[in-house]
Amino acid sequence: MGKSPISWKVSSRALDQEVEVRRSLLSSLKRLIFGAPIATSRAHHERLSRFYGLPVFASDAISSMAYATEEILLVLVLAGSMATGMVTNISIAIAILVGIVIFSYVRTIYAYPQGGGGYRVSSDNLGSKAGRVAGAALLIDYVLTVAVSVSSGVLAIVSAFPQATPYIVHLGIAATLLVAWINLRGTRESGLVFAIPTYTFIVLILALIVGGIFKAIGSEVTPTSAVHPPASGAFEVFGLWIVLRAFSAGCTALTGIEAIADGAGAFKAPEAKNASFTLITLGVIIAVLFVGASWLSLQLGVTPLHVGTPEYKTVLAQMAEKVFGIGPMFYAMQIATMVILVLAANTAFADFPRLSSFMAKDGYLPRQLSNLGDRLVFQNGIMLLAIAACLLIFAFHGDTHKLIPLYAVGVFTSFTLSQAGMVVRQVKLKAPSWGVIASVIGTLTTGVVMLIILVTKFSGGAWLVVIAVAILLTFFYQVRKHYDYLAERLNVGPDEHVKPISGTVLLLVPPRIHRGILHAIAYAQNISADCRAIHITDDPSTVENMKAQWDKFGGHLPLVILESPYRSLVEPLLEYIDQAVSEEPNHILTIIVPQAVAKHWWQTILHNNAATPIKMALASRKNVVITNVRYFLE
Repeated sequence: MGKSPISWKVSSRALDQEVEVRRSLLSSLKRLIFGAPIATSRAHHERLSRFYGLPVFASDAISSMAYATEEILLVLVLAGSMATGMVTNISIAIAILVGIVIFSYVRTIYAYPQGGGGYRVSSDNLGSKAGRVAGAALLIDYVLTVAVSVSSGVLAIVSAFPQATPYIVHLGIAATLLVAWINLRGTRESGLVFAIPTYTFIVLILALIVGGIFKAIGSEVTPTSAVHPPASGAFEVFGLWIVLRAFSAGCTALTGIEAIADGAGAFKAPEAKNASFTLITLGVIIAVLFVGASWLSLQLGVTPLHVGTPEYKTVLAQMAEKVFGIGPMFYAMQIATMVILVLAANTAFADFPRLSSFMAKDGYLPRQLSNLGDRLVFQNGIMLLAIAACLLIFAFHGDTHKLIPLYAVGVFTSFTLSQAGMVVRQVKLKAPSWGVIASVIGTLTTGVVMLIILVTKFSGGAWLVVIAVAILLTFFYQVRKHYDYLAERLNVGPDEHVKPISGTVLLLVPPRIHRGILHAIAYAQNISADCRAIHITDDPSTVENMKAQWDKFGGHLPLVILESPYRSLVEPLLEYIDQAVSEEPNHILTIIVPQAVAKHWWQTILHNNAATPIKMALASRKNVVITNVRYFLE
């Protein structure tokens, strides 16, 4: 006797084995691209050491050295050479600000070693509203971090290879997706990928500064003429305004500093000690590189050029050309700059998903953002960030000078609220007065800087950030309102009890009787005494044949035939179900939908399977339960 082409899987173990043997193509590709799943028990092995924590969480702050000085010069050059001489003093002021912020965040890390940063501190000490403002500001800042970092990295390559200029947007989107893919593979793997480029960039910048010092001392360079002619009396008239604008532009050097505090829980134990040490190390690196690069730009006489001009080079590229010449070191610097800027987006990819998970657990974002994926990363948050950043790069054509005015407003809002929260916390806990005073100084300093940035950059696009924050706050409110409503509707009260229900089973019968439907008939008869079969036909000539087959194989189930003059299988069924539900509102209808499962995935497209559209149509019907009875074709 030949083997039957249809096999019923009644053993769960056999079914599991079958699923394992026949893992779908999609699942296999997922393992190939993202790696095998990691067990939850191994989560502590996926944590980061200090060495890897710096490139994972601080690459954004370090990479800002590639454009922070240029942003200051772009403002100062408008007032002529007299103003550009202030670039070093402004950089020193920003370096002092870096120290203040880092000192405050070290205290935050010890207070909240599990992470959460500005959002958690603000929520716990200033209230939910302040926490949501901090969270909204940080989420926007992380999206901007990816867009600005990737776009700056692409411009570094354009500086070395001008022929790539028409593909700025394409390269930016491709780089964003690449960083997202690396992060989807897991935290430890991203640390390994980012360590070498980050430390290489630091070494090359130090070499540039040291080499530039010798060049400057030997007067072997000729200052570059300014692109903009000095405006007579401009600096005297608008001096303070120019300085404030330049200062706010240079504050992009602080973006990403909060990332270590936000992600402190990702460090190896002791988390607070390792995270704070890494943060202090970051502060020293930023101060040395930023002040050194700004001083060197003044000594070498470089000025910013406009993107798209034939002679375009970034300020960092101009300095590298003057110090190293056009050669291996110049190209190494450009490649390292491109890589670190692209990978700097990893700071946002490391923290955006974590912050989203905290807010999702608090009910302000969809709960799917709090789910850990196969690789112990918040994969939904990573994908959401990648999509948002790609849209931003496309909308602003990858131009950092258009994106940066939107930058830093959000992060300084978070700085201010976080430090204000630490003031309240320390006062409540009766902490030493020096700690309270330090946090007060930090709050006032970052608050003033936030206002300066908002005022000086408002007309340049910062108003968009204000609107975006308002939209996000509204979204948070609506999401929380829905979850509160859901909890109220679903919570079981003290007087609640299980109510008995009655039900009817409807078995959907395909156009003809075959071996697959026989199992569904047996299943329907077994689960309910009140059961009927529904057959939908668009050809009245087949009705008699169907009745004859049903009399032979249908057992004792009554058969209801619904004609469909417009050849729709779904509409007549929905009308029948809606009528049945309206007649007995407390009655439950169980709809049994037989469905064929092909031996190979590609064979699915060869079957005209009506089960899928029927299940989709029934999914929104009240008092309707859908049961899918599969039959396997082998």
